[in-house]
Amino acid sequence: MTAEEEIEGLDIREHGLQSAYADFMPAVSTLSFNQPVEVSTARITGSEPVEAAVPVERKKAVPAASDGVKLTKVEMYCNPSHFDALKKALEQIGITGITVTNIMGCGAQRGSAGSYRGVKLHMTLLPKIRVDVVVSKIPAETVVEAAKKALYTGHIGDGKIFIYDVENAVKVRTGATGYDALQDETDLQ
Repeated sequence: MTAEEEIEGLDIREHGLQSAYADFMPAVSTLSFNQPVEVSTARITGSEPVEAAVPVERKKAVPAASDGVKLTKVEMYCNPSHFDALKKALEQIGITGITVTNIMGCGAQRGSAGSYRGVKLHMTLLPKIRVDVVVSKIPAETVVEAAKKALYTGHIGDGKIFIYDVENAVKVRTGATGYDALQDETDLQ
């Protein structure tokens, strides 16, 4: 076999599988085989300062749903092993609805540094989960503080939290919008 086939692995060449081992997904697509890498740089021309050339519109108004209630989405990315602690922390502050998605990714550290079959990997995608909540009564800051306490270990990979303003929400089954879309019918009586 060639050096490229050995690095890529025979599982993919012979069987069309990334790996014959469960839960092991090498990131060999990032390997290069002594191929030159082209690096292009953008040349900035002109005398106009960037601030004037690219105007930025700043909005001070906080978006609110049609009923005037502010809705906020908090999106948390973390290690799957910390999910139970995060879920418990969210329950303790009154969060009753969450969405959880299994994902793969890495941050600025490009995942764990390592090699596969003797070749250094440029980027390793690690298993993560994404937890989404949309809040109205509970302040987003309360959710963020609870998540930080539950997820913090002090090590690389503790996660990221993103906060978004939500324009509106619609409950498909009932047609309720805004704040009411996030409530159970028993909460509205």
